[in-house]
Amino acid sequence: MPLTQKSTRLLEQARSFNNFYLTGFHKGDIRPFLVEGQQVGLIKLDVFKQLLKYPEVFCIRDCEHTKQGLVELNPAFRDYNERTARLEKVLRDLRSDGSFSALQGWRDEYFEVKSEHNGLLKMERAATPLFGVRKYGVDINGYVRHPQHGLCIWLQQRSNTKETWPGKWDNMVGGGLSVGYGIMETAIKEAAEEASIPSDLVKNLVSAGCVSFFFESDQGLFPNTEYVFDLELPVDFIPHNADGEVQAFELLPANECVERVFTPDFKTTSAPVVIDFLIRHGYITAENELNFTQIVELLHVPLQSLYTYKTRLEQKLQQQSATLPNDDSNWNCSSLPKRPLENGHNKKESA
Repeated sequence: MPLTQKSTRLLEQARSFNNFYLTGFHKGDIRPFLVEGQQVGLIKLDVFKQLLKYPEVFCIRDCEHTKQGLVELNPAFRDYNERTARLEKVLRDLRSDGSFSALQGWRDEYFEVKSEHNGLLKMERAATPLFGVRKYGVDINGYVRHPQHGLCIWLQQRSNTKETWPGKWDNMVGGGLSVGYGIMETAIKEAAEEASIPSDLVKNLVSAGCVSFFFESDQGLFPNTEYVFDLELPVDFIPHNADGEVQAFELLPANECVERVFTPDFKTTSAPVVIDFLIRHGYITAENELNFTQIVELLHVPLQSLYTYKTRLEQKLQQQSATLPNDDSNWNCSSLPKRPLENGHNKKESA
């Protein structure tokens, strides 16, 4: 790929699927969302205003480290199931009154909300953008080394009835990591459902790391990590959809695939997977892309270090001389023990 206008376009594309990462933190209208003292998400002003109606579920606290304060799921909810049930009741209430368009795509599919490796609760997939919780998915790059056209990539066109990104072009196979499913298990399941890839081919899946980005749309916030797999396919293999979520497949040479990614017909949050594939397979390089290092960095946004508000025991904070001033200014859940807050990186995460 020669040095052309694509250089600027690729960087613009990388910035577009990281629009929140690059500009959102500076808007001043977001609040950390905590569960069991650990920050698991971010809440924007429109969501915050709705959560004020549920003081028995959400504690609104002041914090010297964020001008907007923070939102904490009531710490009186002591286990996974209770936290899930109490939050679910609020979400169904918000869905019924039409507060957020994101909830109109309710799927009865659950994503796990975690702190490091500990599951804290599960949340309806459609609601996750409202709370800015990290989401995980699996993507498979199906590709062919064509004798005439060289490196070619299979893309799918999403069904027009999909809740999100209907009719948009997408990676050959992709799906969210739902509660109860592992990474490889999800990859194999989605390969069968979306593209009817048989077991004798899917066994050749090659793990290729992951991409991460932080996107914002009118649906909410998307701090996403996608586990990526490559699958070289025979030239004569034709994928077929089995679950009704795909309306077409198309095999494109690498240069045409890049052009498709640049169009508004391509799903923005799937572009990182395609770009990452083309970098790893030597189509996009530092030799032909002026902004190569910037693009690579924007394919691997450090989401694990962005959510850093954590509660600590009063005694420990006093020892560190880092207590919050006048905690009486905190409101909602006022009968609960007052717990100061500290802003800092977890050493395990930042290692």
